[in-house]
Amino acid sequence: MSALLDTGFVLALLAPNDVSHKRCVQAMAMERNPLLPTPVLPELAYMAIRDIGYKETISFLRFAFTGNPPLVFAVSDDFSRATDIMEKYADSRIDFVDCVIVAMAERLNITRILTVDQRHFRLFRPKHVPAFEIFP
Repeated sequence: MSALLDTGFVLALLAPNDVSHKRCVQAMAMERNPLLPTPVLPELAYMAIRDIGYKETISFLRFAFTGNPPLVFAVSDDFSRATDIMEKYADSRIDFVDCVIVAMAERLNITRILTVDQRHFRLFRPKHVPAFEIFP
């Protein structure tokens, strides 16, 4: 079974000082098939440069581009669906990247999301399952 990685989760993995670091490292170690959605990368790069530094961000990106974890690409239908999701949850002010992750999960029939953003991902009601399995 695959899982999609959210931005905050990956950032916590990379930042040893993050309060969620240890839980995320443990969750990642137990995950058999984690997938990194490419829409996460720009948001992650911005936050990682800000929080852990330029050099560390470049090292992670180089590692990610070798397929560790495997990258999964969004398609144009994912962006269209994400816009619909964003509109549906507008009162919650959920960001676009989270909505794209939901759209990708629906398309790929993925039920597991690795995120530190429990609040937002628990609100979503995806088309393919009643709710996501959220870890850690």
